[in-house]
Amino acid sequence: MAGPPAAVQGAGLGLRRALVAPLLEAPDAIPAIGFLELAPENWMQIGGRLAKELRALAERYPLSAHGLSLSLGGPLPLDDAFLRQLKRFLDTHGIADYSEHLSWCSDEGQLYELLPIPFTEDAIEHVAGRIRHVQDVLERRIAVENVSTYARLDGELDEAAFTRAVVERADCLLLLDVNNVHVNSVNHGGDARRLLHGLPLDRVRSLHVAGHQAEAPDLLIDTHGAPVADAVWALLAEAYAQCGRKPTTLERDFNLPPLPALLAELEQVRRLQADAATAHG
Repeated sequence: MAGPPAAVQGAGLGLRRALVAPLLEAPDAIPAIGFLELAPENWMQIGGRLAKELRALAERYPLSAHGLSLSLGGPLPLDDAFLRQLKRFLDTHGIADYSEHLSWCSDEGQLYELLPIPFTEDAIEHVAGRIRHVQDVLERRIAVENVSTYARLDGELDEAAFTRAVVERADCLLLLDVNNVHVNSVNHGGDARRLLHGLPLDRVRSLHVAGHQAEAPDLLIDTHGAPVADAVWALLAEAYAQCGRKPTTLERDFNLPPLPALLAELEQVRRLQADAATAHG
């Protein structure tokens, strides 16, 4: 792919294998979809038909990448061989935007869960150093996502202060997941708007919006398996009011509805982005 990678814009859709055929059956790019966000781990090793389909999608839509397995907060050394392979994948498909989770997920093997990091000074130094290393290898400034949690580890900082310190010391960007802000405010008895305003909004590169499942009045599970809740739409509008109209991905991993239903939710993202653009002049 010729030329430097271009950063994504607008409203994007999380790319899942079940969406490939409906997207390619459309005669051309669907105007509502500004970009597609993929998990590189699910596509880096593919060949044959799926590789051809990914190339066809990349010709229609800009791509961004959202990683699953770096384990930025984990105890084991980063996998430099994987990082070099990841860089080749990003370069091949012209992907400028790469993000990962502010969590850890491996310890001598993948744990298949995004686990919380203690909000401590030691953890800040550990994670920030690893992010800097990733950026050096990928030759890209990456974004890290605030994650949903169901337990809090001991630490001298709160989530917002910890997140601010990490992105500042790593000199990276923030992928602001507004559903995770809402989920954590319910799960840990906080205020969603206060948490949102405490995060480093000047570092936001992009946003995520998704649905969740209510297990109890004080327990929400970040499933990505339901429509976006009204409270999360309101929080997304608040985020735009603070940081402007940033690229935003609609995530849906389970209970996938037909593509038109996802596009209807994506139109809500676009409407809120348009409102934010009007408000900012």
